[in-house]
Amino acid sequence: MKEHDQAGDEFAGLDATAQAALVRTGEVSALELVDAAIARIERDNGALNAVIHQRFERAREEARGSLPEGPFRGVPFLLKDLDGFSAGDPYHGGNRALAEAGYVAPVDSYLTGKFRAAGLVILGRTNTPEFGLMPTTEPLAKGPTRNPWNLGHSAGGSSGGSAASVAAGFVPMAHAGDGGGSIRIPAASCGLVGLKPTRGRHSLGPEAGEAWGGLVARMALTRTVRDCAAILQAVQGAMPGDPYTAPPPLRPYPEELLSPGQRLRIGFTTVSGDPSCTTTPECARAVNETAKWLESLGHHVEEARPAVWKTPDFFEASLAHFMVAYGVWTAAELDRVAAMIGRPLTEADVEPGTWLIAEPGRTATGLAYLAAIEAFQNGSREMAKFWSEDGFDLLLTPTMPEPPPPLGQFHDADNPLAGLMRSSQIIPFVAPFNITGQPAISLPLHISAAGLPIGVQLVAASYREDLLLRTAAELEQAMPWPTTPVPPRNAD
Repeated sequence: MKEHDQAGDEFAGLDATAQAALVRTGEVSALELVDAAIARIERDNGALNAVIHQRFERAREEARGSLPEGPFRGVPFLLKDLDGFSAGDPYHGGNRALAEAGYVAPVDSYLTGKFRAAGLVILGRTNTPEFGLMPTTEPLAKGPTRNPWNLGHSAGGSSGGSAASVAAGFVPMAHAGDGGGSIRIPAASCGLVGLKPTRGRHSLGPEAGEAWGGLVARMALTRTVRDCAAILQAVQGAMPGDPYTAPPPLRPYPEELLSPGQRLRIGFTTVSGDPSCTTTPECARAVNETAKWLESLGHHVEEARPAVWKTPDFFEASLAHFMVAYGVWTAAELDRVAAMIGRPLTEADVEPGTWLIAEPGRTATGLAYLAAIEAFQNGSREMAKFWSEDGFDLLLTPTMPEPPPPLGQFHDADNPLAGLMRSSQIIPFVAPFNITGQPAISLPLHISAAGLPIGVQLVAASYREDLLLRTAAELEQAMPWPTTPVPPRNAD
């Protein structure tokens, strides 16, 4: 890794809102921001392996041209190599078959179009685990992305390349997607803000009506709450042909940060619905300390969790249904990739764990899949009672039950099932809210004794991103977290 210089680093310490303000006032040009971001990527990406597809010259051309007058005009940005197309750019999804075929996306996804309309300049695409199936970014096709806080540790997944890029200051924010924690886990791992919006808050078209039966939502990873609110405002809203949509916000999300906070009833817990999962003392302490801060801010805070989490039988039944649906979704993804490259996929085209997940999906009956979807919907109604009947406004939990794990724990060529089992230990606090479709945000409020970020999660009732953003802004002011880039640091 080259020695750090100061060229362009004064921009790296600014969030996207501040960078856009410089362009708007004429203090710097979009091209200056883009060139500085490219310089940072060229300097440090070798250590992180976060950016895997470059479109630097196209980005420079776009920065020189007439950019849309959006809220982030001229701000450099990165797309995840999954969860949406960028016309004319590679799209490999962490998969060797797509990479070897040199697949290039034919169109922009609606979300990509909204990023462009916001004025963002796309510099390239970031690393992701194969088809987003793991909570760490270690695809065999592209190699592991390393956490800038400690290069020996995971940056999370599946949006780990984006998270490492934002944490290291390549760009102030980057695209991310979340089907089982894939925004919130990388946010917690890399010390960032990560919001999974309500189901239907934005469009997944034109290539999909919904993804993973409605579990997948997409957004961006940011360093500040104001950037999170502004990008959510920029991308929210239905597009033609969407199968369903969330109701529009009562007012623009950035305005929520200016409103006086109301007194909320907040439940907190460090116990998940998975009886086999134990929260580490450091992650439990992070939640308990955050609960005390929320109380000091005037909220009513009490230890409580959804009643449905207290029923081990419910968890076991939910897991069984999830594995059916997970297999079907993965098998369907393999068929989609086969259509993209023009030939059937073989076992050699994917990672052993991916093939293992897809195999039962190919033999699952339609009735079994529908039973799984119905179980998710019934479970969601039970979960919703925590907000609708028990009277809580927010739930506070760990984002992950442990700090970011070391790299190398999620792939075992001799036992692909081991990676799946290891993944299940990372997701128990985040995945339930993909199933329910509720909005949830991870905030970087704590640091472990080893110097690694620890995130805490806030969950609201469906459509209440306003409460999450308002409360996140209160905590950001009361418990400020580091927003300056993290230089890549050597492993222990």
